[in-house]
Amino acid sequence: MDAQIIKTETGEELVVLPRSHYEALVARASGPSEADEDAGTARIIARSDAELAAGRELLLPSEVAEALMRGDNPLRVIRKWRDLTQTALSERTGVDQGYISAIECGGRAGSLDVFRKLATALAVPLDLLAGE
Repeated sequence: MDAQIIKTETGEELVVLPRSHYEALVARASGPSEADEDAGTARIIARSDAELAAGRELLLPSEVAEALMRGDNPLRVIRKWRDLTQTALSERTGVDQGYISAIECGGRAGSLDVFRKLATALAVPLDLLAGE
């Protein structure tokens, strides 16, 4: 850097630098411009939209998220959110209705293959249903 340090008569040290360096420091200290922040926000939104469209991200209503955080059975919560009965989910997946009921009640753990079928039918990531 083309800076010079000079001392005043009182011993204070001052730094002299080219105006372009000074302006760059001021810009950095003041943070990103509004346009930079808007562009950054737009990139975050675009990335999130792409993740949602690809099925890698899911937006849940607050009541669904709260039920999951309370520890309610994820399969039951998501099935009800998707407005499906156990019978309708059974018909979509080929998984026996009794098996779905047993998973929801905690009587059976459910296999990975079954959870894959259920997650696909409910259009949710597998780990939302089978993740522990």
